[in-house]
Amino acid sequence: MKILKRKGKKMKYLKPHFYDKFICTAGDCPDTCCAGWQIMIDEESLERYGKEAGEFGRHLRNSIDWEKECFYQNNRRCAFLNEESLCDLYKALGPDALCDTCKSYPRHTEEYEGLRELSLSLSCPEAAKIILSCKEPVRFLEEETDEEDDFEEFDFMMFSQLEDTRDVLFSILQDRSISLTLRMEVCEQLAESYQICMEEQREFDIDDLLRECKRYQKEGHLQEFVLKCLAGKGVNAASLHQWERQKEELQILRHLERLRPEWNQVIDGADKWLYKTTKENYHHICNEFHEMYGLLSIHKEEWKNIGEQLLMFFVYTYFCGAVYDDMVCSKMELALFSARWIQEFLIVRWLENGKKLFMKDVEEISWRYAREVEHSDENLNTLEDWLFEKYAPKGCINTDGCDIL
Repeated sequence: MKILKRKGKKMKYLKPHFYDKFICTAGDCPDTCCAGWQIMIDEESLERYGKEAGEFGRHLRNSIDWEKECFYQNNRRCAFLNEESLCDLYKALGPDALCDTCKSYPRHTEEYEGLRELSLSLSCPEAAKIILSCKEPVRFLEEETDEEDDFEEFDFMMFSQLEDTRDVLFSILQDRSISLTLRMEVCEQLAESYQICMEEQREFDIDDLLRECKRYQKEGHLQEFVLKCLAGKGVNAASLHQWERQKEELQILRHLERLRPEWNQVIDGADKWLYKTTKENYHHICNEFHEMYGLLSIHKEEWKNIGEQLLMFFVYTYFCGAVYDDMVCSKMELALFSARWIQEFLIVRWLENGKKLFMKDVEEISWRYAREVEHSDENLNTLEDWLFEKYAPKGCINTDGCDIL
């Protein structure tokens, strides 16, 4: 496809409507954002740190890996993170001295030509609380500035199609008139059909695909859209089983780079409670979990909303990034995979807690999952590559087992 550039366009910013609600809880946070991963330092901050005077300046320079341009760590904690889980650099020099990484987190930016998409990172406990507690459908707010962009080349035609596709995905994911399971199935098949059009160099058929999907949605026949997509790929949906698939997925999660040692307990718990058993017992556990909605502090409608918000987060954050690697299918599969596994880990937490579960458990499992998967480029790339190899371009639909969230 020809690479196009837009000329004379203003910079556009897009953000979810709750983006500006975030306020750091500092010492009241149940965790810290200064441990478990490298904190990279921007060039301007490095220059300032190199000139800082006095004893603290010497301490500062000795706490930086100048070759890798990041802070040193002690037991995987930033060298400036004190025993109260507060930042000594902040205390000594004030907020203006923080590097860009520390100033911006958990605010995240995806960059495209003429567009910056802003989001809150699910890996932050307070951000996770804001994202998951949102009851209304997510709205996206748009602003324009006179900033200039420095992209040398950009496939704007493909990006426009990805934006159009994502809008359809948003419409489906937020269609509360249908089950969340069906919404997930439709989004999976739509993304895989898009991938097939790309691989067969039929990009101009994508607009027809989107129109067809929207027509099925308007007519209330999205299940027929799923079956038509599967039939076109020659997939026997009945032969695909959730339990067998997720046993394999658990091993992929187990072999990812470990950022926090406590995540091993979460992985081991899933293996122990859900996968070192029979498929029949697994389904019994899932069914009991869902039947107890009314006995939990989280009601059924809240569960549906949590699933919707998780899927919206992952699709908004990652889907249009396919403009850089053509891996449309794996971007959607990452969202589905993440929603499934956050639920699996919550079922484990429910069992471990004597069949009790609260919203704080949902938030904690979500931000712990995001920290392990999203904050390691190695993990994210490994998972996306595996999902692409596993599920693209053939269809893979969840037809066996309990409903998702």
